[in-house]
Order: sequence, then C-alpha cells, then structure tokens
Amino acid sequence: MRHLRLIPKPKQGELALLTRIRDRAAKVPKRGLRLGIGDDCALVQPKQNEELAVTTDLSIAGRHFRLDWHSPDAVGHRTLARGLSDLAAMGARPLAAFLSLGLPSNLARPKGPQPAWIDRFLDGFLALAEKYDTPLAGGDLAESSLAVADIVLVGAVPRGKALLRCGAKPGDLVYVTGALGGAAAGLAQLDKKARKSRPRSDSTDLNDSLARHLYPQPRIVQGLFLLRRNLATAALDLSDGLSTDLAHLCSESGVGVAIDSASLPIHPAATMQQALHGGEDYELIFTAHPHARLPRAIAGVPISCIGRIVPRRRARTQITLLTAAGSQPLEPAGWEHFS
Repeated sequence: MRHLRLIPKPKQGELALLTRIRDRAAKVPKRGLRLGIGDDCALVQPKQNEELAVTTDLSIAGRHFRLDWHSPDAVGHRTLARGLSDLAAMGARPLAAFLSLGLPSNLARPKGPQPAWIDRFLDGFLALAEKYDTPLAGGDLAESSLAVADIVLVGAVPRGKALLRCGAKPGDLVYVTGALGGAAAGLAQLDKKARKSRPRSDSTDLNDSLARHLYPQPRIVQGLFLLRRNLATAALDLSDGLSTDLAHLCSESGVGVAIDSASLPIHPAATMQQALHGGEDYELIFTAHPHARLPRAIAGVPISCIGRIVPRRRARTQITLLTAAGSQPLEPAGWEHFS
C-alpha cells in the first residue's frame, strides 16, 4: 500500500499572515474603494470630475527607523503618515493605501504571549488609517533580511485643482502649519536615550517632541481646507527640513523667498537649527496671495506667516533669512539621500 505524505498547513506562514491583515484591514471604512484585499488588483473609484493623486514612500530599518529605538506601532504609524502627508500637501482626500512589507521571519512570529512585531506595526498603521478613512486595499509580503515598509497612497482631488509646488509668485506670503523642529528634537532625545542604553519609548513615556517624532500627524484636514477655499497658490509638506523644502518650492516655482527668523513657530523643545533644517515635522508649507484672508488656525492647528516670495536672483542661493543682525543666505541643509 502506498503511503501518502501529509504536509500540515503552516500556522504562521504567508497565507495565515495575509488573512490576519485582511481581517484587521476590513474594519476601516472603504469610501471610494470598490474592491480591496483578496483579488489580483484593487478597484479604486474617485468621484466624477476628480483625478487621482498617487504617492509612494519607502521606510527602511536603519535608515528611516530603528528596531531598537522605535516601537512597532510607531513604525506603522510613521509609515502611513509619510504618505498621508504627501496627499495633504496636494489637497487630496485619501482613497486607499497599499502596503508592501519585507520582514525577517522573527518579526512575523509572536514572542510567547506577546503579539508579533507585525501585529503591533498594524496597530499603529490601522489606527491612523481609520482616523483618516484610508482603507488598506492591498500590498505584498516577503521574507527579508532587512525590515522594509513601502507605502503607496491613492487620493482624489478635483480635476485641475491640486495644490502644486509650482504656483508661487513674487509678492505671495509664505505660511506654515503647526510648529517647527519638534520631530528633530524628539529624534535627538531618542539618540540621547540610546547612549544611556534605554532608547525605546512607548506611549506611556512620551513628551510632546517625542510624540511629534514617533507619531507625526499628517495635515489632511488643513490641506483640504486650503484647496476647497482656494487659498493656497503653492504647497508642499515639510519632510526634509524647512531649508531644503523651501528650496524645492523655489526651484519648482522659479522664485526666491525671504524668511523672517522672528516669525518662525519654533517648537519649545527645538533649537533654531532644528527648526530650519530638521525634517519629519510633516507640517504644510504653502504660499498665498497677500490679500488672501487666512485664519489663525485650521481645525485647531496654528497657521503662521513666516516670509514672502521674492523674484528669483541669478545667485545660487534663493533663500534669505532675515535676522536681527541683518539678512543672510540660507543654504538647504535638511535631509537628502546620497548627499
């Protein structure tokens, strides 16, 4: 008699993990998503007279987060926040998220009674997704020697109305939401803790600057407000640092900018250098016509006027910082890969 070899289905394999993710993702509302996880493609349906805004961001262990510094839920939150911030800068409403994960096998398995790293990652990711009605519509999983999270966000914006980087004109005023430098100050605190051999912070051990680094809040509501009221002439999100992101704005709009150092809304825990060059604040920088009436706050987030757009000069430096000691060129010194 021939014996058949029965191979038991692995309980912690890829299919089981996909099922766990699908079950948890199903709890997020699916407005604008006709078909989510389960088929070869998702089906996303914007409203009539809308166009799609698509962005992608890569998060790599050792570069964008550290497993010994950042709790899994913070990594999940930050992964989604990066993409949502891009949508906010365009004035887009989120429609769907696509998440691809490459993970070492130990991060996909529970540690005794403790949930697996990936489940805690999903805690942070899906909590933020639910807050902004952003369903997880698909993605990919792979075993990898390095933890990597790649996020793709799809949003919708009225046709021809998206906020762009290229619309700033001389005379426009420059505004920023929230405070600057808080995330950089929080990262510095984590580094200081690491030197004392206790780097990781959880939700019970957070001051405001640590929270701004670990759990940045994308300005979706503020971006939608600016677009719907036709207030902004140009916009982008503050991810690489004020000096570097202003350089992006100047380059795309063909202008220069004069920034008043005394008007910068610096986070109480941050230095001037962190406010100028520290990244990952995920605030919005935008320009508006000088006669536009801007509120002091949008949905509780303060709005500060920090400068003015000026004509582009032939000199290399397009950003001028106005201080009590006079004006000085401000070179981009924020984050830049491969620099």
